[in-house]
Amino acid sequence: MARVRLSVAERREELLRAAVEQIEARGAAAVRIADVAASLGVSNALVLYHFSTREQLVAAAFAHAAEVDLGRLRRILGRRGSAERRLRAAVRWYAPTGQAKGWRLWIEAWAAGLRDPELRRVAVTLDRAWKTALTSVIEEGVAAGEFPCPDPAGAAWRLTAYLDGLAVQTTVSTGGLSRSAMLQWADEALARELGLPAPPRSQSSS
Repeated sequence: MARVRLSVAERREELLRAAVEQIEARGAAAVRIADVAASLGVSNALVLYHFSTREQLVAAAFAHAAEVDLGRLRRILGRRGSAERRLRAAVRWYAPTGQAKGWRLWIEAWAAGLRDPELRRVAVTLDRAWKTALTSVIEEGVAAGEFPCPDPAGAAWRLTAYLDGLAVQTTVSTGGLSRSAMLQWADEALARELGLPAPPRSQSSS
């Protein structure tokens, strides 16, 4: 059957999705142009037409996947309701046991970014965007008198660092904390950063 002719934008999207799948399967450091081309049944030259180097392709694929989660985070934070409620929903979604899809890719990006300046630049830019989104809503809550957090930016950095650390533990290791315990810890971390009373502990997470 003849291959459907795609627009430049559609082809780029197809290549990025394929690259994400290959990164998840092989790891960011091991993915080759040939792997992405073979998965779609296209030539290496076609991939290189859209992405001039392997490093550029990997960085673009990571950005593509991470921006999907970032968009979802912004939609959660942009809902109606109190800042506390929106932040709690965002933390539960972002937590390692939540529905965010990009944890394995973030871990790959952090590791490969140690030797790949382009990937490191993209990861740092996107990471700051996450922290900025959280900071903005924390500032809203402080202004509205919902909670007394004295350092919204610091709270956002500490909170994401805590959740990132949990993500590494749960993604790399198996048989660790239960989902209920992980969510309890995430809720407690948020309350601590906002200056709110700790949420009641469920029996299953104690």
